[in-house]
Amino acid sequence: MTEVIVKKQRPKHLALNEIRLPLPGFVSILHRISGAGLFLMLPVLLSLLGSSLGSPESYAAYQGVVSNIFVKLLLCGLLWAFLHHFCAGIRFLLLDVHVGVDKQSAVSSARTVLIVSLTLTVLLVAKLW
Repeated sequence: MTEVIVKKQRPKHLALNEIRLPLPGFVSILHRISGAGLFLMLPVLLSLLGSSLGSPESYAAYQGVVSNIFVKLLLCGLLWAFLHHFCAGIRFLLLDVHVGVDKQSAVSSARTVLIVSLTLTVLLVAKLW
């Protein structure tokens, strides 16, 4: 018997600009990016916490740093990263126990994660700014 070997034509390079991710994949990538960002900014956040809790002089230095518009924008971004990572983490815990694994539920929960995290971010930034 003769076997016919079919060779698949695979791309030689991955064109990332042509890939259309579904919404759950987009949320998953944002979850990873937000987790990495929070981890990398942890020393900065701990330094800010230490300077806010130290002495009255270090608190004055903390207020001077946090009053900068770029630092405020960075902290707003970190607030979004925390809220998105938290909401997406709850979604992934539910997926681990097989809640919402079908396609429609996965898209719906991904949409909910984006809406809730962005809404909470806007509300907290408006309150804290």
